[in-house]
Amino acid sequence: MSGDERVDRLVRDADPGGLGGVGDLAGVKRTLLEEIVSESGVEGGAGIARRRLRVRRFAGVVTAAAVLMSVVPASMVLRGQAEGGGVSPIVTPAEGVVFSPLVLAAAERNPRLLIDRPGWKVTDLSGFTEELGMIRFRRGERELEMNWFSAWVYTYRYSDRLADGPPKSVRVAGWPGDLFQNLNGDFTVLLRPHDDVVVEMSTSGNWSREDLDRVLADIVRVDARTWLAALPAEMVMPVGERAAKVLADVPLPPGFDVAALEDIGVSDSYQFGVGVTSRVGCGWIAEWQRARASGDEAGVRRAADALRSSHGWRVLRDMDKAGDWPEVFWEYADEISAGTLRPSYVPGLGCQ
Repeated sequence: MSGDERVDRLVRDADPGGLGGVGDLAGVKRTLLEEIVSESGVEGGAGIARRRLRVRRFAGVVTAAAVLMSVVPASMVLRGQAEGGGVSPIVTPAEGVVFSPLVLAAAERNPRLLIDRPGWKVTDLSGFTEELGMIRFRRGERELEMNWFSAWVYTYRYSDRLADGPPKSVRVAGWPGDLFQNLNGDFTVLLRPHDDVVVEMSTSGNWSREDLDRVLADIVRVDARTWLAALPAEMVMPVGERAAKVLADVPLPPGFDVAALEDIGVSDSYQFGVGVTSRVGCGWIAEWQRARASGDEAGVRRAADALRSSHGWRVLRDMDKAGDWPEVFWEYADEISAGTLRPSYVPGLGCQ
């Protein structure tokens, strides 16, 4: 079995696209995380985490604790950023910007590390409220990805990285860690547990040790408000505005509440798309089940047609270029079009 096939098996067998009931979260997430971080030689833990973050609906089931209740226009939030959307020089929230206490609390649990050098941009953000999350920075052809995990993962990751050879000690924003370099020349910095979190940084692109040392020296840990203010405009755009773009050609199920999308939280466009389309898909499935149970044939056809149309939704077609979520969604949509539905749709689509 190839490395990609093993990763895909983990994704699909464990929970492709979401988590089941809230009561199951701890056990399911820990099992998944153990599988992810204990896999060696596939792409490394960070690579596997990156693929899983592209599929799983981190921002749906458990982000009720990360509702962005009030955000002023993004242009105000990002006033003072470097040209091109970079996060440097470090910005502070503009006067009048209000983040909800829940969003601030979620940001407090994250490492909140930024590269304080002009030209670096945040391109991806996943797992805003999760124990497994990722933020990726890019400048030119170079990328630095930071994955954060619960502190108990540290032993797994350190053991895995020793395959690259003995580490060298480094410090990042006052945080002690170890530097590894693999045979391909890519660097990994594994920071030691701090505040119940461990961070693993991975490079891609053409990096020298001198390049890495300069960037590591420019990484700072900031407060929650500063970290949120430094994110790209799209990630902190008011949810209603973001949702309108995603839902432009998407038929909505009866009773769909756009305002409830607030609890998707702060995320990149892919994860936001996952969160929104998950809600839509689950709503249409619930309507299909209701119509079947009541003998409402017109309702059954309406729900099946809506889900069948998902193959043409712009948001899913765009997302299909970057990850596996649309394929998961379409599998269940096609089942309903054929008049069947596996029970696995609940964890598969993150339905509750």
